[in-house]
Amino acid sequence: MNEDDPSLFFVGTATTLVRCGGFTVLTDPNFLHRGQRAYLGKGLVSKRLTEPALTPAQLPALDAVVLSHLHGDHWDRVARRGLDRSLPVITTPAAARTLQSRQRFRRALGLATWESHTLVRPDGATLRVTALPGRHAPRPVGGLLPPVMGSLLEFADPSGEVLRRIYLSGDTLPFEGIAQIREHVGEVDRAVLHLGGTTLPGGIVVTMDGRMGADVLETIAPKRATPIHYDDYGVFRSPLSEFLGEVERRGWSDRVDVVDRGGTIAL
Repeated sequence: MNEDDPSLFFVGTATTLVRCGGFTVLTDPNFLHRGQRAYLGKGLVSKRLTEPALTPAQLPALDAVVLSHLHGDHWDRVARRGLDRSLPVITTPAAARTLQSRQRFRRALGLATWESHTLVRPDGATLRVTALPGRHAPRPVGGLLPPVMGSLLEFADPSGEVLRRIYLSGDTLPFEGIAQIREHVGEVDRAVLHLGGTTLPGGIVVTMDGRMGADVLETIAPKRATPIHYDDYGVFRSPLSEFLGEVERRGWSDRVDVVDRGGTIAL
């Protein structure tokens, strides 16, 4: 694959490097090592079961970080120490306030749902990031978890021609907002789906299991889809095989590309 071709490199958990149109974007940075614990709030912790494919020191030059929410398996202490604090971090308003006031990421930018922010390269190429609906947990438990957003990444060349449109689900469950995404943004080139069936004490599921992931895939109906966030922590209870079996049963498996940690796929 030519290094200039649009691509996604999978670091682990929900952490990817998305390259397109001269931009390099890091998503949901989680660089804890196997055996270290992620802090998920309200006294909940979970041990990492896998190794990330990269460390912060091994990252290429970045244009931005897109952060779906402020949870320890999406923004950890290693990322906080290792990332350049001058980087734009595009995230929820609640996360941006914390990053600015407590962690000195002064360019953290919070987007309300449907709000967009555009980055422009010197050659005129653009990346527009739009915050999309997400719901991390069923009501009323959702109030105990940080706000979450999905994201639409739209890359365009200097002439304004759109090169790729990428949907990042964030840690969402299926809900009415997912149908709104399809209605508002139309078809996307790729959906990157956070799965795992993350299960809290009491059996409360707060990320998509295999069946839910297939539901969202059917609703968004992208040209292609890639599952991530499914085997890195002990609280992830729904294996990738559950999602793959479900999409095969529904006739969607020909649109799904699996990428291993440390692997790259074309977008």
